[in-house]
Amino acid sequence: MFVSILDTTSGTISLESAAICIAAAVILGLVAAFTYTVGSERCTKNFVVTLALLPLLVEVVILMTSGNLGTAVAVAGAFSLVRFRSVPGTSKEILAVFFAMAIGLACGMGQVLFAGLFTVLVSLIMLVLQKMNLGTAGSGKLLKVTIPEDLDYTEIFDDIFRKYTSRAELLRVRTVNLGSMYELDYDVILKNDRDEKKMIDDIRVRNGNLTIVCGRHPEKAEQL
Repeated sequence: MFVSILDTTSGTISLESAAICIAAAVILGLVAAFTYTVGSERCTKNFVVTLALLPLLVEVVILMTSGNLGTAVAVAGAFSLVRFRSVPGTSKEILAVFFAMAIGLACGMGQVLFAGLFTVLVSLIMLVLQKMNLGTAGSGKLLKVTIPEDLDYTEIFDDIFRKYTSRAELLRVRTVNLGSMYELDYDVILKNDRDEKKMIDDIRVRNGNLTIVCGRHPEKAEQL
């Protein structure tokens, strides 16, 4: 069903075929970059540009080896040395890089139609999974509460948590301000997000109006 537009038997590549492969790699690379940005809370311009151009670079490497996939992979493997000079990425970033490389491989082999269908299919799956918010249920919020050292922190906010949260777990306790205060870190899941201010107000009454911070958990690099 899928036929390569390149003539790999003669070892020569026509200008028209090369132009089609290059155009396909650029367009599909832009689609992959756009797909990555959808739903990404933090993405850098440099990484998005890299995703857009990576299929083109991979495709050119394969074209320069006359469509010989084994030789192309061996040549492209030299570029893996860049990994040791780069910052570790998240699992989503690694997935996006492999996605862009797969597009480049398909275009470099002349399988333009397959590359297009593959890009559309993977992009749709990624967008659907992003909208479904898989893996976010139960993550909760990070609540930091400062209390004086004379208060017993073990059950001080239990009644408030029972009222406003479906789960509240004490993650960490540390002393601050030269040991005169405690900082408590809780993982909480609110029953209703609109009650966040009410919960904080009740905690302020209990902790003497000291510092309270409520927000998302810091993102960790989900390395593969």
